[in-house]
Amino acid sequence: MSPPAAGCCHVTGFKVENWKQNLRVIYQCFVWSGSAETRKRKAKSCICHMCGAHLNRLHSCLYCVFFGCFTKKHIHEHAKAKRHNLAIDLLYGGIYCFMCQDYIYDKDMEQIAKEEQRKAWKLQAFTPTMVSHYQCTMTGIGEKYSTWEPTKRELELLRHNPKRRKITTNCTIGLRGLINLGNTCFMNCIVQALTHTPLLRDFFLSDRHKCEMQSPSSCLVCEMSTLFQEFYSGHRSPHIPYRLLHLVWTHARHLAGYEQQDAHEFLIAALDVLHRHCKGDDNGKKANNPNHCNCIIDQIFTGGLQSDVTCQVCHGVSTTIDPFWDISLDLPGSSTPFWPLSPGSDGSVVNGESHMSGTTTLTDCLRRFTRPEHLGSSAKIKCSGCHSYQESTKQLTMKKLPIVACFHLKRFEHSAKLRRKITTYVSFPLELDMTPFMASSKESRMNGQYQQPTDSLNNDNKYSLFAVVNHQGTLESGHYTSFIRQHKDQWFKCDDAIITKASIKDVLDSEGYLLFYHKQFLEYE
Repeated sequence: MSPPAAGCCHVTGFKVENWKQNLRVIYQCFVWSGSAETRKRKAKSCICHMCGAHLNRLHSCLYCVFFGCFTKKHIHEHAKAKRHNLAIDLLYGGIYCFMCQDYIYDKDMEQIAKEEQRKAWKLQAFTPTMVSHYQCTMTGIGEKYSTWEPTKRELELLRHNPKRRKITTNCTIGLRGLINLGNTCFMNCIVQALTHTPLLRDFFLSDRHKCEMQSPSSCLVCEMSTLFQEFYSGHRSPHIPYRLLHLVWTHARHLAGYEQQDAHEFLIAALDVLHRHCKGDDNGKKANNPNHCNCIIDQIFTGGLQSDVTCQVCHGVSTTIDPFWDISLDLPGSSTPFWPLSPGSDGSVVNGESHMSGTTTLTDCLRRFTRPEHLGSSAKIKCSGCHSYQESTKQLTMKKLPIVACFHLKRFEHSAKLRRKITTYVSFPLELDMTPFMASSKESRMNGQYQQPTDSLNNDNKYSLFAVVNHQGTLESGHYTSFIRQHKDQWFKCDDAIITKASIKDVLDSEGYLLFYHKQFLEYE
């Protein structure tokens, strides 16, 4: 058995002479407040020293006498200015570390919290049986728990109001239409996909963003945080994303104006601006992604693309790994030569896709993307083994998979001779296994074809579809819509301000322009 993980390393600076007694005083006077006198003192004294608020998740600095509210980040400002890294939540008693940016556990502090909580309960005439019950319920942290017993008046109100909102499998909280502000459907469909990305939703709804811009009103991440709150507020009326549009125009000037833009181009521009504005959320740890950035965008969307260039003379291999936010895939019908369809065109199922006669699948596109490509005599490279320019082959594979894999089907072709939209239907699955396209699977390939492994229990590289962006119309005149997965098997079509129920068949039969897949299992780091 491996040893337990070490707790927060920043508590050491707090544990100096008399630290236990000082912590006990804070718990006695300002957290549990067992006696009538301490309850009066807490009610009178516990206000934010910057804005005077009694609420907003009030915290007390553990190093000095300072109370600050957490919601308006006044305690954050104090911690940064004074380098006081620890604060205590005066409502629940949790210890927050501003270096770790999370509530922490420390065995010694936990013991003091439990002891002082027991003393407070005894002062309020709690019996041992009740104390034991509360310890089991709250594990020693938080306010005293007591069950809610409705009064006669409340029972009467409940009977007269049967239509109460509750979270069920059919719940539509999180679904909200977006007003089109003039050819902004390209933005609306991407916003729908991002607001339904599970980890991104959890990040923004848990107040994880720490803005360090001089003007928060110009921060795109702050606006996204507001957008998530709007989406999950339960309001049914369409939202007007005018501030988001203004910020996009400000930070990505090539998208400014009321002309129709490309949804894929908007996605990459939005991720880039969010990545740049997220620098205050980086807690300094070196991230395990090719960008080595710990911001939420890179944690979720960044993968590593491995490029292997092999010399045809000495067979030496030169390898580079580049970060990516999405994978752009060529389609049959484009001017780029497309290799023949892979095995399975006889009607068998590969990667969950049914290969009907002549149908191109997402797996076909990925096979083409990761097949070895002969660079030819006009693109010789200098081989480090031969010390001369030689012909070579190049092969792309996935070195590291992102949590959210976005596939861009290249439907818009722009060349010197023609500009057109490619309408080839591409079959894509609800569940996708990326194992065949990993760098670790290269040895299993033969002439660009992947041999299915016998171990089918490996789920590390499996993904589930959760959003699809579609484009209807021509290159010159078109409209973007999206399909969003709300619960496991519930899909909705988002057409600007209009949200309608959709079937899985509607989703899978759609043309497909951007496909968003979420990893089914996340690695623990």
